[in-house]
Amino acid sequence: MLFRELNRGKCKTYLIGSEQEHIAVLVDPLREKVDRYLALLAYHGLRLDAVIDTHTHADHRSATFDLKELTGAKVIMHRKAPAPRVDLHVEDGDKIPLGELEIKVLHTPGHSPDGICLFIGDRVLTGDTLLIRGTGRCDFAGGDAGEQFDAITQKLFALPDETLVFPAHDYRGNTRSTIGEEKRLNPRVTNRTREQYIELMNNLGLPLPDNIQEVLQPNQSAVDDDRLRFPSLGELNQVRQLGAGQVRLLTEASPGPIIVDVREPEEFTGELGHIQGSILMPLKDLTARAEELSAQKERHIIVVCRAGVRSTTAAAILTGLGYEHVSNLKGGMLDWNQQQLPVERD
Repeated sequence: MLFRELNRGKCKTYLIGSEQEHIAVLVDPLREKVDRYLALLAYHGLRLDAVIDTHTHADHRSATFDLKELTGAKVIMHRKAPAPRVDLHVEDGDKIPLGELEIKVLHTPGHSPDGICLFIGDRVLTGDTLLIRGTGRCDFAGGDAGEQFDAITQKLFALPDETLVFPAHDYRGNTRSTIGEEKRLNPRVTNRTREQYIELMNNLGLPLPDNIQEVLQPNQSAVDDDRLRFPSLGELNQVRQLGAGQVRLLTEASPGPIIVDVREPEEFTGELGHIQGSILMPLKDLTARAEELSAQKERHIIVVCRAGVRSTTAAAILTGLGYEHVSNLKGGMLDWNQQQLPVERD
């Protein structure tokens, strides 16, 4: 196995390569480093088979979709990842083949709902779940300190003590640790109860990452268009959230709400389907097409996407354009399907 960290900085990108099959995956690539990654792959004579994001990043633009476009590599993320154009959605326990190698997926939510760790051979790539002598923050939307504690103590700490730990970030110049060391020495987890961990993580008071608005929402939506103005965090936080059951009841009323689905066309007719009567209006086209809704501006508009993230952005955009009765389907079509509510696929 060929294994290298490529960035030599605070944000880590890992290359895992099969020397036998001459194929590789990149984990958590940075957009500004694409040329470096392509050069390194060419130098080693490796074909890029897949690009994996361990979670939706808030502090840097992901290169996953750039690399997909340039190389044809498939994009792999957890099933709860909000972005479109993911080729393979994985869940806990899934295995990703790489020639003679096999990467096991561990779902480790807490930093974000779609967080995963990758276990291969004698090492585990821990994303932003477990850092060296630290853990990833839990104060972004969808974060949950209790879930993170469970993921660390029940999944990661269940690995052999000698397992090497390679996180997605490090701010102190560390390169690796072991599970055994983190069990003994990680000050956020060691000798803390679940309740104590939640109390600690909920009161860290960390500043937001620089340029979070320019990073997180494009990563969530895979939209890179200067014509689309992403809402502020304040605007996003004001969006009214409705659960799948609430939306279902509203659609049974007469007149019902207008359902605006902001996914891509292939998602609209894909695995998760869509709600009957939905209007397909992809997020990247929303501002240009919002005028189509103006004749019914007084109606209740409910915005829908895969996981409820892109649609929160869309709801905030519509509110900013003067639509006063806008809500979001919390959890998106993932929750709608989980509750076995009716869908259409054509």
